Amino acid sequence: MQLTRLLRHLLLPDWWVLRAFSPTLLRRIEEAVAASESTHLGELRVVVEANLPLPGLWRDQTPRQRAIDLFAQLGVWDTACNSGVLIYLQLIDRRVEIVADRGIDARVGGEFWRGVCRKVESAFQAGEFERGTLLALNTITEALREHFPAPGENPDELPNAPLLL
Repeated sequence: MQLTRLLRHLLLPDWWVLRAFSPTLLRRIEEAVAASESTHLGELRVVVEANLPLPGLWRDQTPRQRAIDLFAQLGVWDTACNSGVLIYLQLIDRRVEIVADRGIDARVGGEFWRGVCRKVESAFQAGEFERGTLLALNTITEALREHFPAPGENPDELPNAPLLL
């Protein structure tokens, strides 16, 4: 476990880190998710986390491992078309992780997801949290629209509001 990482997670309060995601921005993200999901059979879930929980820190859990845990806990894997996508924004470590269900992952592949993550991280490093988050949503929407277009009825299987942890 890196001491500097541990200290950052323990000393920076959640409210300070989450300032970047104002209620207005959270509403915009929710609206973008709803608009996106109306055009395809995929399900998007955005999770914003400031500090990792202490047990995860103690185990030196990576942002990727945390994202995979949340993917399972939040049921993103359990969508009708196997097209759920979790966008995990870990603010203390300044990392973005995307975990996708097997249906969409088989069609676009890991390089696509890594590319989206790096673009968002670049926007976040510039302090452009809204642009970065909406860039991820728009890019993923295009892939889902191409591979899982909505033919008509399109049930909403997961909450659209971003989850703040």
